[in-house]
Amino acid sequence: MTKATKTNVTLDFDGQRDGEELLFVFRRHIIAMRKGFYLFLIPFAVSAIPPLVWQSNLVLFLLPVAGFVVGLILFLYHYVMWYFTIYIVTDQRIRQNTQRGFFGKDVVELRLSKIQNISYNVPGFSGEMFDFGTIVIQTFVGDLVIHKVGHPDKIYNDLQDAVSTALVDQKQGDYEEVTA
Repeated sequence: MTKATKTNVTLDFDGQRDGEELLFVFRRHIIAMRKGFYLFLIPFAVSAIPPLVWQSNLVLFLLPVAGFVVGLILFLYHYVMWYFTIYIVTDQRIRQNTQRGFFGKDVVELRLSKIQNISYNVPGFSGEMFDFGTIVIQTFVGDLVIHKVGHPDKIYNDLQDAVSTALVDQKQGDYEEVTA
């Protein structure tokens, strides 16, 4: 997270509003990067085959090095996409920052007071083994579906607490406006 100061106020992330408190930040499970792992291993493994077949040609032993470099570049692309895609939960909203390529970025925000329902799903044996799942946040406008979230039960409970607190705060604000 970046720290920026503006007139003695410390901001926890870019786009944070005055008086907004950061509750927690989460990202997708590392299993969401498995395509990057495959793209690292496949060029390296394929480029290692010719030196094993034709062992007398010493120049072929440079192929695994080239395969490693190509695989590493492909892996780093997927790593950047995973690392810079984050979900920020504050006392007012949920902000989804999604990295699109090296230079693109999508930002989606949901006010906590507009959330109708939150649910989660753990997809079978692999989800149980590696502790990941899908969280669905439902609003009047549509659903925000977050796939492959690590510790979905913990994130679900934290989101439920944040929404409940936001609704209580909103009701107190509405009550103060009516009585004033």
